[in-house]
Amino acid sequence: MTSRASILAAVVALGILCAPAIPPGGALAIATGGARQPLAERRYEAIRDGALVTLTDRATESAVSVAPAVGNIATAFRVKGHNVLRFPHASFADFQAQPGATGIPFMAPWINRLDEQAFYANGRRHDFDMALGNVRGEVPIHGFVTTTNLWQVTAVVATDREASVTSRLDFYRQPSWMRQWPYAHTIEITYRLAAGVLEIETTINNLSDEPMPVAVGFHPYFQLTDSPRDEWRITVAARTRWLLDSRKLPTGATEPTTRLLPGPDTGLEGYNLDEDFDDLIRDADGRATMSVRGREQRLDVVLGPRWRSVTVWAPNPSGKGRGGQGDSPPAERNFICIEPMAALTNALNMTHRGQYSELQSIAPGGTWRESFWVRPSGF
Repeated sequence: MTSRASILAAVVALGILCAPAIPPGGALAIATGGARQPLAERRYEAIRDGALVTLTDRATESAVSVAPAVGNIATAFRVKGHNVLRFPHASFADFQAQPGATGIPFMAPWINRLDEQAFYANGRRHDFDMALGNVRGEVPIHGFVTTTNLWQVTAVVATDREASVTSRLDFYRQPSWMRQWPYAHTIEITYRLAAGVLEIETTINNLSDEPMPVAVGFHPYFQLTDSPRDEWRITVAARTRWLLDSRKLPTGATEPTTRLLPGPDTGLEGYNLDEDFDDLIRDADGRATMSVRGREQRLDVVLGPRWRSVTVWAPNPSGKGRGGQGDSPPAERNFICIEPMAALTNALNMTHRGQYSELQSIAPGGTWRESFWVRPSGF
């Protein structure tokens, strides 16, 4: 679909080769802006030490840890000592060995489920090569880059206003990935901590000769520490809920969100949620705010305009309850996933069938960029 010469030309044109990777060995802190201060006196700090990059905001007592070599997953967002991201591992080594259900993982080239072992784009069907092993199951889910070790750190920066780390994934360099998703592109993710708020910015550069559909997303695992899950209350700023079939794929039918969640600040007790929402309720800047709150603690998850849909996954510890999760054995489930998505579950294939109209694409040589923010309060 795309020649190697045209890919390299696009890479050079976008300036991607101008951002060298930063090696993981040793500790690294880059500070810019204003007079240099002793490290202990700076408000913001960004340090790479071994497998982790840590961003710190001393004024708000908050810190973010990112593991670039394990899917570029943010493993912790600590606010006054409380980690608002789930980390169900005894050690970092355990996380490296089994990194599932942790932190803020990124899903690409699609998030959530597809209804067949293929996807449609630009009027063509692309069958997956199931023998490669990077796409699995009758209902392929969450792409195949979630835990890759191929992210390259390109910037670790602390200024007098923020701390950030940027990493790049050169998708087009991997033949087994290009076989499954034949659109050459790069992905950059910046984690930025400022005034106690974590911003996650995603940039996708399309290097291919055709428009590339955008169906990526994040699957954050959030938690509060001042109360158990059944005492939490949620607000989902969306007008429409898509009804799902037994495979948790949208049927094409919808209903008002209020039929399931009667209003803002709905208690989670009695709910067993795995739900897809869109037609998000946005402010004057085009941002939509979802929230979860406990006795005092609260997290707002603010989605920029190009995050078009959101999945809320909050399975009930009892394994039963109202919603789309379905019955399951009781288990520890003291978390909620509020998942920013560029498109609805199965949007690639539903668009082809005329069932979905919000799928975005990136023009050849173009860029897609969007952020979401995690804003804690009450800690």
